[in-house]
Formats: sequence, structure tokens, C-alpha cells
Amino acid sequence: MTTRSLLAVAGTARLKVLDRRKSGVDGFVKYLFRSGDETFETVRIPLQMPRWSVCVSSQAGCALGCAFCETGRVGFTRNLEPWEMVEQVLTVRREAPERPVTGAVFQGQGEPFQNYDNVIRAAQVLQHPCGGRIRGQNITISTVGILPMIERYTAEGHVFRLILSLTSAFDDRRVGLIPVGRRYMVADLAAAMRRHAEKRGDRVHLAWVLMSGINTGQDEAEELARLFRGAVLRLSVIDVNDPTGTFKRADDTERSAFFTALARRGIGFIRRYSGGADIHAACGMLASRAGGGDALNAPPPAPFPGPRVLG
Repeated sequence: MTTRSLLAVAGTARLKVLDRRKSGVDGFVKYLFRSGDETFETVRIPLQMPRWSVCVSSQAGCALGCAFCETGRVGFTRNLEPWEMVEQVLTVRREAPERPVTGAVFQGQGEPFQNYDNVIRAAQVLQHPCGGRIRGQNITISTVGILPMIERYTAEGHVFRLILSLTSAFDDRRVGLIPVGRRYMVADLAAAMRRHAEKRGDRVHLAWVLMSGINTGQDEAEELARLFRGAVLRLSVIDVNDPTGTFKRADDTERSAFFTALARRGIGFIRRYSGGADIHAACGMLASRAGGGDALNAPPPAPFPGPRVLG
């Protein structure tokens, strides 16, 4: 294939960076991108080793309207194309070459499983040795629970980690937080995640947005233990970030009591750090807006390398 014929079928566009903001607290960087008429955000996450992970948006906005999430208040505009997701990661790699990008989490704006085919394609490109060169196990896809897509994902046998953002083990409580819970019941989601873990020979991965007075009780821990009895469970707990003030963070006493309740029932958990709050980059706060922190200047532009054509 000649260079001309390859360029006829493959685009060379890049996302336009409208803004870069670095947290003055923890070094997280939020990118505000434009592609066509839409804007969306990406977060560069500093890891300890040192290396980067990238929180990737899969949609411009989101249609699910989770009560505690800023993106849900923006509303949905469109699905992102695979190249737009991959380019979020490549932009971070180009602009911050001092650390390798070793992880990607589809946990930015949007519900990845409402853009299933494009997200899977983007993850495959990020994993490929001629693409992003990120280990498949270091790519995480997060869903609030689109049951048919969880079942499809399991059947297809993808290597990427799947995490269910459950946030409450009770249907009536969860519906008030995550409206799509009216369609997909907790018991059905739990069963699907158990099947997924069994097929992979892995533990069940759940995300839990911790909110004071809502989902921090002993009853939640007890119901989780019942739903996942016999399975190895890992709960990834993160404090809520709600600039409206509707949902409050649990204090140390309340949070510790919840962790103790989990531990007593043999439920594994980690407390995830929610970074970049001063630049609205923390989990749940992505809403396609600039502000806070320190504005970063654009690095010198890197030339587009062009395709490598063999033969």
C-alpha cells in the first residue's frame, strides 16, 4: 500500500487542546479537548513508580443522569469515535514523555457500555504493541451496570478489567442515585459479575462512591456479603465529589465504621484517592469546563510522523 492510498482511508486528525490545568495539590492534570463541535475532558493521573495513567472519556456528556455526577448534569451529546479515545492517551504521552503511560481507565465522561463497540476498539488499539502498548490488564472499563453489555463482554472474553459501579446493594436506594437501576436490578448485576469473575478466574471488582448517611451503613456491608457469598470481592471505594453540596463526604469515623463492617464480613476493599479536586478533575466532576489550578502552556508541537509503509 502506498502512502497516498493509506492516507485516503486513514485520517491524521488530532484533538484540539482547549485548556490544560495542573492541580496545585497533587499534580493531576485535566485536559479540555475539542473534536468537531464537541468538548470533553481527560485526566492525567500521576502514579507512584513514576508513570502515568489516563482517565479516558468515552462520550461527550452522559445520558444516565447519576445524581452525584457532574457529567450527568451536562447531558448527552454524542458517542466518541475510537480514534478520539485513543488520541486522549496519545496526547498525554506526547506532552509528558518523562513518564511512560502504563494504564488507562474508561471512567471519564460517559457510560462506556453505551458506546460499546467503539470503546472495545479503542481499548484494543491501546493494548496493541503497534498502538498504545499498554498491558490489557492495565486497561479498565467501568460501567454503572448495562446488563446486556456486561453479558456480551463476558461472552467475548476480553482481557481488560471490568468494574461495576454499584454504589448501593439495595435497589430502592440505588435507583435514587443511579436511575438506570430501574431497568437492571442489583441481584441480576451481581449474578452477571459473578459469572464474569468465574469465567476469568478473577475476583469481582466493584466501585463504590461513598456518601455520608446514604451508603455507609452496616446494612450495605451485610447485603454485599449476601449477594457475593462464595466469591472473592474487591470494593474500590472513593469519596463523593459533589460541588452542589447535595451529597456529603463521610468523615473519618463514618468511613472507618464502614470499612470495619466490610472487613468483618471478609470483603476486600481499597480506598481510591480522588485527585485534582481543585481543577474539577476528581471522580464525578468532569463537566467540560476549565478552571482552577495552574494553566499549562502547550509544549512545542511534535510533527506528525506519518505512516510507515512497507513494500
